[in-house]
Amino acid sequence: MTDLLPMNRRKFLTATAAGAFAATVPGLISSRALAQSALTIGVIYVGPKDDYGYNQAHAEGAAIVKAMPGVTVVEEENVPETVDVQKTMESMINLDGATLLFPTSFGYFDPHMLAMAAKYPDIQFRHCGGLWQEGKNPMNTGSYFGYIGQGQYLNGIAAGHATKSKKIGFVAAKPIPQVVQNINSFLLGARSVDPTITCQVIFTGEWSLAVKEAEATNALVDQGADVITCHVDSPKVVVETAAGRNAFVCGYHANQSPLAPEKYLTGAEWAWGNVYTDFVKKAQAGEKLGNFVRGGLKDGFVKMSPLGPGVPEAGRKAFEATHAEIMKGGFSVFKGPIKDNRGNEVVAGGKSFAEDAIELESMDYLVEGVVGSTA
Repeated sequence: MTDLLPMNRRKFLTATAAGAFAATVPGLISSRALAQSALTIGVIYVGPKDDYGYNQAHAEGAAIVKAMPGVTVVEEENVPETVDVQKTMESMINLDGATLLFPTSFGYFDPHMLAMAAKYPDIQFRHCGGLWQEGKNPMNTGSYFGYIGQGQYLNGIAAGHATKSKKIGFVAAKPIPQVVQNINSFLLGARSVDPTITCQVIFTGEWSLAVKEAEATNALVDQGADVITCHVDSPKVVVETAAGRNAFVCGYHANQSPLAPEKYLTGAEWAWGNVYTDFVKKAQAGEKLGNFVRGGLKDGFVKMSPLGPGVPEAGRKAFEATHAEIMKGGFSVFKGPIKDNRGNEVVAGGKSFAEDAIELESMDYLVEGVVGSTA
């Protein structure tokens, strides 16, 4: 189904009472929810669907769902993390008949998705990355995410074998737990190769800010980093800038190897098609959707980009051996003893965190060897 023009959705609900009308007609929404074989879902992106990053990864997942029988997918891109996303959700519900919504961006969860969930209790909402809590958040909401720190650990192994300066760099958006965990995983992977490697991190403060991303990448290279990765919405600027400075790159979200084929080592990618397909199948069958859904490489939530020509043979062997261990299950990125970069012990010797340890989703420290601060 082709989408309405982005601003038309929001302007329509601003100018008319369609949303209020649908909410006052008994059974209108619930009757849609019962039509399980014919399902309309809505997917909302904070940026463009072809950003070589976060939004593209979700759009690739939505494209897989579009091929499923009985499914209509309504999409809208470039929706800010403001009340605009509430208007978009209302439009998808009231104009398109969507009964399952995926608002994908971090800032959509609270208050926007939660407000819509309270207003439309018969509609299902699932958010990427939100820390859904039973007893606190509505049961028609939930969150899904992947243990992509495993991918960043593998990125680190490739980086550890490629670096000559023993300095690697990380361009990060915001110091939230998911980002902090990726930074730490990247360095821990590199230090499994050489414990003297350090990682400089620069936070830009925004999910998508091309100028600052380019400035941060150049600053990291100027300070000696010869392998760069990132956690921003679109790694395109970081990848192209780093490669232009003759630095190697590890990707994130989606496959950026076409942007720098000679300098791209590998990348930690999302495999949202598997996740969305499972949600949709359950919704079509009238089954309960999970409220807190997580998985890693072995679960098909995460995948790795193919290794590039810059990874030496020893690096390929180490990468493949570790990848195989992760696929078996039970692999721990965070194995003590680990100190933070202020000298405090954060994981005691003999202790390790399983991939699904809830403590990892509230991580607020940078490990020893990371040069930078979350403050």
